[in-house]
Amino acid sequence: MFASRPAVHPVEAPPLTEAAGLRVRMKDVQGMPGTPGGLVLRLLQFVFAAIAVSVMASTSDFHEATAFCYLVLALGLQSLWSLSLLVLDIYAILVRRSLRNDKISCHWSPVFQESGRLYLSFCHFMDQYCQLSSNLIITSTLTYAAACSSAGITVLISNDLNRCGINHCTRFETATAMAFISWFATSPSFLLNFWSLASH
Repeated sequence: MFASRPAVHPVEAPPLTEAAGLRVRMKDVQGMPGTPGGLVLRLLQFVFAAIAVSVMASTSDFHEATAFCYLVLALGLQSLWSLSLLVLDIYAILVRRSLRNDKISCHWSPVFQESGRLYLSFCHFMDQYCQLSSNLIITSTLTYAAACSSAGITVLISNDLNRCGINHCTRFETATAMAFISWFATSPSFLLNFWSLASH
């Protein structure tokens, strides 16, 4: 039997042009992570959340209403998350690195060594904006819910019960207003991150 044997004949590949080798990327819109606009948004988120927490915590009776405790908890989380993203944005701007790489997103995860001790490592490489956007939607939703519930309790105390004489209505209103401003600063970040994820 005479079976044919396959032969490999080299074929020349066409030369790569610059247009074929480049991938078109979306411009970094101000407000996205790693831009000066994003840095300003993170700073506003952190400052207003920290002001709201400190004003609410300065009252002696905020713990009597569950909504006010929830406000302190949610905005404490918001301020910590915004502070960590603020540090990441400062780093990206200083080293002139885009945070829109294919595999960059930071989160905390446990890493074990052979001795069995638990270490936390920062900046594991994950999908580009999935972790960041999901954390932004969580903190944004928590901040909005806390601000709304605190606004409801503040209106109940001041308008319906007329008990501002024995309560700290001005401080409650100030903390609630700061929570809403922090949420307003969080919303563009969330929308720009989702837009970036959809356009990738």
